[in-house]
Amino acid sequence: MKKLSGKIIETRPFSAGDVEISLGRRLRELRELAGMTQSQLAGQIGASRSAISRIENRDDVSTVMLKKFVAGLGAKLRIDASFDATSPVMLRVLEAFDVEHTNDDQLLFPLFEEAPFKTSRDVVLSIKPQYSTPILEGAKTVELRRRFPVQVPKGTLAYIYSTSPTRALTGTARIMGVEKISLGEMWERYSPVACIERDDFDAYFSGLDEGVVIQLGNVHQLPRAIGLDELRDRFEFAPPQSFVYANPLLREAIKHESSSLPH
Repeated sequence: MKKLSGKIIETRPFSAGDVEISLGRRLRELRELAGMTQSQLAGQIGASRSAISRIENRDDVSTVMLKKFVAGLGAKLRIDASFDATSPVMLRVLEAFDVEHTNDDQLLFPLFEEAPFKTSRDVVLSIKPQYSTPILEGAKTVELRRRFPVQVPKGTLAYIYSTSPTRALTGTARIMGVEKISLGEMWERYSPVACIERDDFDAYFSGLDEGVVIQLGNVHQLPRAIGLDELRDRFEFAPPQSFVYANPLLREAIKHESSSLPH
């Protein structure tokens, strides 16, 4: 029995006639390409053969079942939004995120599952002042997140953006490691250096069983905080909800502006 683990299947552009081909048929073709029978796939994902048959005869499939189906083949599900080159949001997306070009006329932006973290990319972390201040003071050595790429390379430079009311880039840190663990283990191991109250911790992670720990080191406070107005004017900066890849202009400007910034 063959599997698709470690392989990338490139999708083809849709033509007018493709809309008549159901998703179920596509999944059946993928299963057959992997050399698996319906019974074998059913055994892999804990379903019945008849359930696999029903999926392969449907025009629509839930993302949960779709993820299980392709996982049973040894693959990972990826769903992208495709932007045409003339789309007004294309340039904005290019500046803010590491996204994939398929050709000169198309831009792919991942919607489902985490895209691989690109190496040699600095990030901007949005952090509330009550948490960014103890990071800069050395008391807080981890940042806790509901979601963050676990593939981030050790040593990645993180710019610390302190949110309202500070609204400024205030420092930098090196990401020394990222791990996704259970909330119980997270609290037991990291609460002393996370600088967060238990009630706030529980409220933030409500509805989740796991969270992400970002270990920080080599923290530096910028000689002068760079306010949001200046960030917008000079770098077309938009504060991220969680994190964003730093654009090259911002990275180079800060490196030249601050001699204490680690390279």
